[in-house]
Formats: sequence, C-alpha cells, structure tokens
Amino acid sequence: MARRAARLFPGHGARRMSTSTLAFEEMEDNAAHSKEKTVMFLHGLLGSARNWRGFAKRLQYAIDPAWRIVMVDLRNHGQSGELELSPPHDIPAAARDVADLIRARPELHPDVLVGHSMGGKVTLEFAKSSMERKYGSMTVPRQLWVLDSVVGEVPIKNEEGEVERVLETIRTLPQVIPSRRWLVERMQELGFSKGLANWLGSNLKAISPGSEESKWVFNFDGAYSMFTSYRKMDYWSLLENPPAGSDIGIVRAGRSDRWTPEIIARLEELSRAAPEDGRRGSVTYRVLENAGHWVHADNPEGLLELLLPSFQS
Repeated sequence: MARRAARLFPGHGARRMSTSTLAFEEMEDNAAHSKEKTVMFLHGLLGSARNWRGFAKRLQYAIDPAWRIVMVDLRNHGQSGELELSPPHDIPAAARDVADLIRARPELHPDVLVGHSMGGKVTLEFAKSSMERKYGSMTVPRQLWVLDSVVGEVPIKNEEGEVERVLETIRTLPQVIPSRRWLVERMQELGFSKGLANWLGSNLKAISPGSEESKWVFNFDGAYSMFTSYRKMDYWSLLENPPAGSDIGIVRAGRSDRWTPEIIARLEELSRAAPEDGRRGSVTYRVLENAGHWVHADNPEGLLELLLPSFQS
C-alpha cells in the first residue's frame, strides 16, 4: 500500500513521497487543474530527485498545468538508498524498480520519461523491457529523453573521464564531511568546477539536526555497482528498432568528454532514418551547447528550450 510522506519543501513547490519501492518528489502548484499527463525525471549517478527541483520549477512555469512533474530517487540514491532493495544493483533492476513504482501508483506512468547519465540507460531499459512485455501490460512512454548518456558499452578504462574522476575523488574524502562549504571548496581545489562542486554538495544531509557535519545521501558501494552495469549495457539495437509510437531523443552535452566521432555519426544516421509506416518509432539526436555532463546545472535554459516541444505537441 502506497503512503504519503508528510514532509514539505518550502520554496521548492515539491513534496516528498514514498511507497514500498522507490521514493519520489512531485511538484506542487496552486492551480486547480487535474493532472492528465506525467513527465518523470530519473537522475544520474550519485544524484537524487532533489537535484532536479530547480529545473522542474522552470519547467512547471513553462508548460500546461495539466502536467504532473515527478522526480524519482533510484535505488542506492536519495531516500531510496534507505530501502532494502535486493541485488543485483544494476540497470535492469533499477528499471524494474521504476515499473514497480508505477504499478503501485498507476497515475505516475510517464508520457515523457527523462533520464540523465546513468538514468538515461535506466530510461532505455524501461522502454526495452516494456516493449518486450517484461512488465506485463505496461506501455512505453511516447517520448523518452536520454541526456548525455552513451547508449552503447562504455570502455572500462576511462580513468580520465569526469565521472570517473568524481568517483575516485569521493573515495578519498572522509566519510563524515565537515560541511557543505568545505566540500565545495575542496572539490574546487581539486580542479572541479563550482557548478559540479555545488551539485555534489546537494547530495549531503546533516548527520544530526543543526549540525554542519554531513554524510552522503547515496549508498556509494551500491551506486558504484550500478555504474559498472551502466558501462556494460548496450542499447543500440533498441535505437535501431525503437518502439512504435515513441520517439527516443538523445542529447549530447557540447562539452561532454564521452562521445567519439563514431558514436556521433551513428546517432546522426539513426536520426535521419524515417519510421516505416508506423511500425517503428523514431530517434532524435540533439546537441546542447554550453553544457558539460551535468546538463541541467550547466545550461538549464537551453535544456528547457530543447525539451519544451515534448510538452506542446
């Protein structure tokens, strides 16, 4: 049985919810509109639902109030990190968690599903498994957005990548972080951008009320297992035969370090391919300029402009 958490977040317009599976946030507004359509956001590695609050607020002002905006905490992340979800901690399990959440709360079934980084592959797995009827009668969202997530296998040896550098840096930090300000300053000293440092700081919670000392809101070992799975999963076959009635939008961050010329050429070719008599969906490829991997932090206005047609069609 689903239950509603009572805690509110003043100033953000979001309410925290929980079920027997994943925790999530839903944006609130004062308009007396029924919510007829849903957009769901899936965060990336070491992220959480609250990382998307600022962007969700921008989106809320820009789209029809009939849209429900939902942000999910994936397993090992945010408040879902406190749940005892069975291993393996991998992409298929994370997608199945999303399906379980929707079974518990059918109104949350997304018309638009947006996944960033690792969440992008969870989005693709959800679409693939829905198409293959692994979740029963659950349908594929009509629009899927995959934000700066390489759809194929990612080389294991990529130690110079930004994500890998972040993971290795977190391993070196104390388990109890003295304060969010300390973390932001330390990450900048190590060469990371202020935007990225502030984003990491949003993944801290105080170890006790009123204390500056904090700990991470994610389960690092479980999250690392999910990252290992992320690097191994390959969804090129899904893009070559996208589900009928759906469009899969792939967004590359202009300053991202994970895209090879071969991957870009393959995506451009798939984007040019026209659907055949409605028997298959479509693939859309876009580039978000002036953004690194954390697209919603680097260029939220550009990302909003890119996604808006999904809510206006």
